[in-house]
Amino acid sequence: MRKSNIYFKSILLFLIIILFSCSKKIYKVAYPTLSDGKYDSEFPYKSCSSELKKITETVRKVFCKVQYKNHIFSYDQKITRHSLSKNVLKRAKKVVYFHRTVTGTGTVIFRKDLKVAILTCAHIFVKPDTLFSYFTSGNSGGSRIIQSVAIKNVQENLVAGFPEGGNCDIALIDKAGDIALLSKQFASPPKINIPVFEYPFGKARELEWGSFVYLLGFPKGYKIITKGIVSHPDRDKKGSFLIDALFNIGMSGGILLAIKDGVPNFEAVGITTSAAAEYATVLVPEQQIYNYDESIPYSGDIYVANKKNINYGITRAISSEAILNLLKKNNKTLQKKGFDFENFWTITN
Repeated sequence: MRKSNIYFKSILLFLIIILFSCSKKIYKVAYPTLSDGKYDSEFPYKSCSSELKKITETVRKVFCKVQYKNHIFSYDQKITRHSLSKNVLKRAKKVVYFHRTVTGTGTVIFRKDLKVAILTCAHIFVKPDTLFSYFTSGNSGGSRIIQSVAIKNVQENLVAGFPEGGNCDIALIDKAGDIALLSKQFASPPKINIPVFEYPFGKARELEWGSFVYLLGFPKGYKIITKGIVSHPDRDKKGSFLIDALFNIGMSGGILLAIKDGVPNFEAVGITTSAAAEYATVLVPEQQIYNYDESIPYSGDIYVANKKNINYGITRAISSEAILNLLKKNNKTLQKKGFDFENFWTITN
């Protein structure tokens, strides 16, 4: 009996050793990139909700609100760009004001004393000073006849949830690279907490086909975390890439996070800029009509609108290299404004 018990225990111990060694092998096979110094291409092997929650607190909804004063002319006035002047604007048949609001996403990447800086996309805040529309036919002296001239009256650059109105200045902007840095100088210490993104900026050039990323943003005004897979890494030799994450209006400027050697090793590898889209010109009523009986012909004023149809799953990203290179290039100017990003220089060109 004793020998059989010893034999049984030996077999059990042997099986435990075999199973343990197999589990280690399985673990290494399942998670081969956790110690290779590369960005992970698999879904995180353990929960990272607490880390992501902290990061979401640094992400803010941003707005650009622009008011235009629109001067509307009749065809008979034969107004052209050549004849346009302040006196001609006074002869407009009608003057109306309208607003255009663009929303996006920004991330607080700097805070010191009363100064805050928010990283976002430039196209959200680049708005033309003047908008022209023309009659579809006819010309005067070889020039197209103007139908309306809208002149920018007021522009506000806002960050949601910021005290003192949330209106910000543009500390730095790169239209070609689609990168902007908003700044806010508070008059007194904010009574609310404004967390700062404290994870390092990584190297987007080291992303590979299939690298896993998280995207944080405000599609349709809702704070959302989504995921994506990298395609075409380093597609422009400046580190930019594509991801298959679902992109919607408001996601521009959303920060992209990659994981290197497992959670919680997050690194910012860029921001989203846009999605592939197609545009169409459509006729719309003067204002949105709800519960309209479709069997009754519409008889009100009709306007032309440009409709944007997003091709979901093709999202363009600006690389962390492009962001840091811009900050480094303008470092002296930013330092004069009270911003110091020298500790961000972790990328070698």
